[in-house]
Amino acid sequence: MDAAPVSRLERSSHTAFIYNNTLYVWGGYQVVAGQDVMLPCDEIWLCDLESGTWKQKEITGDGPSDLSGFCGSNINSTFYIFGGCNPSGYSNQMFNVELSECSWKRVTDAKGKTPSPRNKHSCWVHRDRLVYFGGYGCKTIGEVQNGSSSSFVLDEMSWTTIGNTLFRCWGWNNEVNVFDTHTATWSIPETQGPAPVPRDSHASALLGNKGYITGGVETAELDIFCLDLETWTWTQFNITSCAPLGRSMHTMTSISDHTLFIYGGFGTDGKTLNDAWQFNTQKREWTMITHKHKDKPRVCHTACLGNDGDVVVFGGSSNLCILVDSVAILRAPSQNHCKDVLIFQNQPYSLFRLCEDFIGGNPELLRQQLSWLPSKLQNKINKRAAFFSSTSPLLTT
Repeated sequence: MDAAPVSRLERSSHTAFIYNNTLYVWGGYQVVAGQDVMLPCDEIWLCDLESGTWKQKEITGDGPSDLSGFCGSNINSTFYIFGGCNPSGYSNQMFNVELSECSWKRVTDAKGKTPSPRNKHSCWVHRDRLVYFGGYGCKTIGEVQNGSSSSFVLDEMSWTTIGNTLFRCWGWNNEVNVFDTHTATWSIPETQGPAPVPRDSHASALLGNKGYITGGVETAELDIFCLDLETWTWTQFNITSCAPLGRSMHTMTSISDHTLFIYGGFGTDGKTLNDAWQFNTQKREWTMITHKHKDKPRVCHTACLGNDGDVVVFGGSSNLCILVDSVAILRAPSQNHCKDVLIFQNQPYSLFRLCEDFIGGNPELLRQQLSWLPSKLQNKINKRAAFFSSTSPLLTT
């Protein structure tokens, strides 16, 4: 690590999930003195979403250090990391952490064919299986020739040779790879239907038995596909209503049985976006959402489903700038990394939640009566009071 970051919470391209109303945040990077600085693998940050307070927890063991572009996911209390890019190149290693033990374990005894090294891919968690889609990475020429030509798009600016012979190449894929966490087995299902073109930096979400993906390619409007995880059949949605601008590095979160929530990303217009949309999978319609965070554009952030249908957005960059010349595509170093939590309310709160928030926001009005409450409820109210009285701007509703 070249320099100490200003705040260990500020980060982009991290992973986050919610477990027992606690937001867990791991990994990612910052830009320090114009250089990418990967955040430590031996720590995970926890935010109590009732009180808005943060604490750091140590992770022991041999973890995936200096890893970028990885895919993180969790099944109950187990956190998984697969793929990414480290100083040695692209990775196809898998690690996991049992949160009660907080010790890294590298998965070395998996059966089946491990996917090729990649980063910027995505994952659906379905029936204790990790279903990975897409990404950018490297393959040998033999792997490319033996696979489907439509499942891998060669990056014409990136390859290696031995003598005059092309040996290894890089590019984008639209592969589906499944890891069964019970049997530690990799498999490749045979899919049907119109698959998305190979891509990376897209967003994904699960609704019931269907996995949805959107974005990550240079299209004028945001495309959207779903994969039935029982029949392995792809469906492309042909949208008749006004669709969002095409984008990448955004988030998509399932908020009901038939609704997906999309926020932010890097638009095909070259701007970091601050718009929010809902997609109704039954009506196949996009709806633009009015929200309170228009001054907080985000890219490379995370979004998780919280209590009462809230979407909890954390971190990311508020001003990503891509520079393009005739030789390469570069990311400008002037990024503004974020450490705040944004709460998007997507449905009316219950009467209990409204009362809890009112009492927590006005504890002096009912201080004597608070002692009459059961201890468990007192604790919840005290946390909400701490949330509302905090002067920290890290958590915004």
